[in-house]
Amino acid sequence: MTGPDRRTILKALVATLAGLSVGGLDASAASAASESWTTQTLGAFADTLIPGERRFPGDMVIAGAVTGPGAVQAGVVTLLHSPELPVAPLLPAIAALLDARAVAYAALRLIWLSPSRPPFVGLSFADRTALVGGLFDPDDLDRPIWQVMSLLVGLAFDTAGQQDTVEALAQGHPGLTWLRFPEPDADGLWRFPDFSYGRPLAALHPNTTASGSPA
Repeated sequence: MTGPDRRTILKALVATLAGLSVGGLDASAASAASESWTTQTLGAFADTLIPGERRFPGDMVIAGAVTGPGAVQAGVVTLLHSPELPVAPLLPAIAALLDARAVAYAALRLIWLSPSRPPFVGLSFADRTALVGGLFDPDDLDRPIWQVMSLLVGLAFDTAGQQDTVEALAQGHPGLTWLRFPEPDADGLWRFPDFSYGRPLAALHPNTTASGSPA
C-alpha cells in the first residue's frame, strides 16, 4: 500500500481506541463529514459489519440488507472523522487500501465497477461481505488494521463512543436504542443492584473503597 505504512496506521488506530475509552468526543468537533469517496468507502465498510436500512432512495453506501439502524446511522462516520482522533488524517489511506482490495476482488470475478463511485461501494452486499470476511484471514498482512477498524465500528453502534452516553440516550442514539441500553439513574450514573447470575460471585473485600475500587 502507498502512503502511511501499516505501523503508522495501527499506532493511530490504537491511540484512537485509547482516546475513546476516556470519554465521548466534543460534539462541536465531531460534526459529520461530507460524503467524500473516503467517507463513502468507510461507510460501506461499516455497513457491511453492522448493516442498516438505506437513508434515502438510491443510497449506494448503505446496501439496505436489513431493516433498522446500522453503524452508519449510529454515527460511525462522525466518530472516524473527528479531528480529536489521531486516525482521522489516515482515513484516506485506509479507504484507498480497501478500494484497492475491491478492485482486485472484482477483477478476479469479472465484476464491472462503475467509475462514478468508490470501488468498494460498487460491490453488492454479498460481495462486500465476502471481501471483508477475507480481510480477517490469519495470513492477511493488513488484518490488524481491519481488526481495529471493526472495533471502532462496534464502538459507534454499541456504545455511542463519539458521544457522552447520557446525551446519546437522551437524543435517541440509534444503536443504544436498538440494543435497549438501560437508562441511567436520575443523577446520570448507572447502578446495577441485581447480580447478573442472581447471586454475588464473591464476598466484598472489607477494604474496598466507596467507588468500588480495591484498596
